Amino acid sequence: MSCRVTVTSQTANTRTRYTALKANMLSIPDLIKKKRDGGVLTDEQVTTFIRAVTDKTIQDCQTGAMLMAIWQKGMVVKETETLTREMMKSGEVMSWPKEWAGLMVDKHSTGGVGDKVSLVLAPALAACGCKVPMISGRGLAHTGGTLDKLESIPGFTIQQSTEQIQKILGSVGCCIVGQTERLVPADRVLYALRDATSTVDSLPLITGSIISKKGAESLNALVLDVKFGRAALYKDLDSAKELAQSMVNVGNGLGMRTGAVLSCMDATIGRCVGNSLEVIESLETLKGKGPEDLMELVITLGSMLLMMTDLVPNLSEGRKKISDAVTGGAALSKFQAMMEAQGVTKDVAQSLCSPHTDYHRVLRKAAHQTELITPADGVVVDVDGLVLAEILHKLGAGRSMVGEPVNHSVGAELLVSLGQKVEKGVPWMRLHYEYPAPTPDQIQQLQNALSLGTDKNKPTQQKQTLVKEVLLPQNK
Repeated sequence: MSCRVTVTSQTANTRTRYTALKANMLSIPDLIKKKRDGGVLTDEQVTTFIRAVTDKTIQDCQTGAMLMAIWQKGMVVKETETLTREMMKSGEVMSWPKEWAGLMVDKHSTGGVGDKVSLVLAPALAACGCKVPMISGRGLAHTGGTLDKLESIPGFTIQQSTEQIQKILGSVGCCIVGQTERLVPADRVLYALRDATSTVDSLPLITGSIISKKGAESLNALVLDVKFGRAALYKDLDSAKELAQSMVNVGNGLGMRTGAVLSCMDATIGRCVGNSLEVIESLETLKGKGPEDLMELVITLGSMLLMMTDLVPNLSEGRKKISDAVTGGAALSKFQAMMEAQGVTKDVAQSLCSPHTDYHRVLRKAAHQTELITPADGVVVDVDGLVLAEILHKLGAGRSMVGEPVNHSVGAELLVSLGQKVEKGVPWMRLHYEYPAPTPDQIQQLQNALSLGTDKNKPTQQKQTLVKEVLLPQNK
């Protein structure tokens, strides 16, 4: 007498998953060992690691060990490209209407002080005919976050579904949103563990994190603003260029035309630092009254994207087109439309974009302001952006941990510019604060952040530009 055992589909699936899980878990230590010993992982091995991370079939300690091995031994270009591609494929990859082919663009900045470039660039690109699905991040430590700036505008909603993003792009041409839950889930796991394992500064892991998210946007062209200097992740040009080249190589390898700008991040970008103050400065820029350094970055990054999408034949034409979009008001109209499409009421959007407006009728103003006074006659040679950012962070403008709230009203306005001749006793900075108030020691640190020189410094400072080098794609 025989006995037939019937295995249900669910049981079979469970056994298959268990077998796969067991095989996967057995292979992970071997992969860690191979990378730890300096080996180059095959495409299949990188895929195995990322899928295990995505499926949660790997222990956190094993993921941490692999991250440390990558941090210590690095990755060759092919490994990094595969890592990035598999991270990109770990979740949803966006798709767009055929008529938008060739027009999908975005930019990424490695973070800075007073970096409000996205708020001006995205609507300027939309005014030039591009589609800009800009997925941005929040601030952490001393660097500001684009999403935090925009959330200082009452009603602005950064969480949008994929369907809503497409609708906004169809009607406006640009949106600035947060990462969706379905986009690159592997990166969320790895990013959290990189912080816990002190592997944040790994070149292949930075490349994978940034480019995988941009790749999931299904872009035609991407430009990277890679910063170096006192207030940047990389302090010198050479190390920043190494990261830029890594991201350019991998981005192009994934089919996105990718270029990069290497820009100096010693002082601040523009004169305002802090969420609501930076929104005000962005709006002033969109009204044709922006600072030269901010416009330099907007025009440089924008012209590269227009050229990479063949909307203009060269960078010179691109620069003119972006500049005209900003100074002529077309970019401001796009910004107003974007605000309304992302939840801001028409009255508020119109008020912010009107020629003469009291911004603080809409945007929160800090309860207290105090001005710092120049200690002597001279020429403004430098303002240490890192010192300024770190103190504003402690006063509530930033966060130390993901999820912490920020005070949108806290910030600072520089009342002088580099190269400007000043007299003793004139105000050089206005500090906006609530609770906690700045301590005497913090005030002194801010005073020490200002460097004054003599007239002979003035011509040099006036000629200084933020953009130091441009990396364009090698081929179309």
